[in-house]
Amino acid sequence: MSRHFLLSRGAPPPLADASRPLRASRLRPLAWPQALLLLAAGCLSRPTPNPNVIVVGVTSGPNNLDPRVGTDDVSGKAAQLIFNNLLTLDDHLRVVPDLAERFENPEPTRYVVTLRRGVRFHDGHELTSADVVYTFRGFLDPAFISARKGAYRLLKAVDALDRYTVAFTLKEPFGSFPVNLVMPIVPDGAGPAFRDRPVGTGPYRFVRYAVDDQLELAPFNEYFGGPPRNDGLVLRVVPDDIMRGLELRKGTMDIVVNDLAPDIVYQLQHEPTLQVVESPGTDYQYIGLNLRDPILKDRRVRQAIGYAVDRQAIVQYLRRGLATPAVGILPPMSWAFEPDVFAFTHDPAKARALLDEAGYADPDGDGPLPRLHLTLKVSNIEFNRLQSSVIQQNLRDVGIALEVRTFEFATLYADVLKGSFQLFTLQWVGGAVADPDILRRVFDSRQTPPSGFNRGFFQDPRVDRLLDEAARSTDNEGRRALFGAVQRIVAEEAPYISLWYKTNAAVARRDLAGIHFLPTADFIFLKDVFRTPARETTH
Repeated sequence: MSRHFLLSRGAPPPLADASRPLRASRLRPLAWPQALLLLAAGCLSRPTPNPNVIVVGVTSGPNNLDPRVGTDDVSGKAAQLIFNNLLTLDDHLRVVPDLAERFENPEPTRYVVTLRRGVRFHDGHELTSADVVYTFRGFLDPAFISARKGAYRLLKAVDALDRYTVAFTLKEPFGSFPVNLVMPIVPDGAGPAFRDRPVGTGPYRFVRYAVDDQLELAPFNEYFGGPPRNDGLVLRVVPDDIMRGLELRKGTMDIVVNDLAPDIVYQLQHEPTLQVVESPGTDYQYIGLNLRDPILKDRRVRQAIGYAVDRQAIVQYLRRGLATPAVGILPPMSWAFEPDVFAFTHDPAKARALLDEAGYADPDGDGPLPRLHLTLKVSNIEFNRLQSSVIQQNLRDVGIALEVRTFEFATLYADVLKGSFQLFTLQWVGGAVADPDILRRVFDSRQTPPSGFNRGFFQDPRVDRLLDEAARSTDNEGRRALFGAVQRIVAEEAPYISLWYKTNAAVARRDLAGIHFLPTADFIFLKDVFRTPARETTH
């Protein structure tokens, strides 16, 4: 259930004293730049006069509106509104029907999907098995270019059994295959121009896209799930965090979902014309470690780092409560989440004892000399800079000198893929961790780059064996037990130091109703959002 707040106005606390050492417990929110406030007062305007057209703030424009190809965040969000998936995810991240009426697994290498009848595309033609076959056969076509093709490496064939039934045949048993059917369906014959004028079966139809400005969507009143409760959506591109906040304050934007810094959410919750809606999310932040490194290959050092980091302070003061401390890559709402695992507490004394045991004695007692030196690589956004400063201080307190190096994301990511790091911080986002098969992609010793996501070169024969059994099994209870065993081993071996799970946060005008979202914060909920007749309080 989401927590829904209509918060009273209040003054934010003062800014931190920059002359003192940075600690999480002393951080305070940023003040609104007065120049931007003055600018906003004169130049912000609402892109539509219709109050029941909902204006949604996004950080960038979509790169490609063909959902088979577009993998950037905003393209994915637009696809959630224009299209439907064959299957979808429920509140516990289980795969359930969407365009499918049902799906079955009659034998280990065969899945059969039966479609809903009477579902219409925006151009009026009925959805049939031909559209499903066309969508998925594209991923088997060597000439078709898509970053999604790797997910279908075990798919052998896709065949229409009749007008409403499709069979998927695999090369070998793979229990996690159904999550790959959580894929938007495009019409049979969609060509290269489809990326610019998409036609789907979703609650909204495409109207126009002004590049790097706004995407306009109109209600599809024949939508099989019922027409939207509003008169359309405008996805308005505003790259700057502060400007999105200012547009919300002024009323030229109606809602922003997960695209505001915690400090800005913290200040906006005091605005009488705004509301904050929260729900548990799936985004997962962690510290990755290079287990080929001569220092970090020692589990005692990895665990010492885990005990040194103060997650609760990061969550409370940097995230402003918009997160919860994490224990592993799978989110707590996942059907395969294992709650009975080893979890780090903030225990500097335990960290020092582990470092002593690993042979890294304190060279000068309470003096300034460190036990050892490490380097942490992070991307150069402001939150990561602040978080890495807190981690640096935490490690300094137990005798580890941490050098923090910041990079543009592309450079950081290239270094991570090459194994050129000791420590790094990154975040798994959206549906990436929805299926427990992510444990195989991240922790199987055979899944090192470029064939997988085991970027820290973790190796454990027990984990490989359990993951092989889970991949072959089609019994969900058996798979759950196997994945639970993997989570328990990984928690103790600490190839990742888990930091936090993100709390989804929508900041919206107070007169909007119907805001409720899934853990993955998919934009499909926007079809139920509408403006109420209640009067807003003004400044």
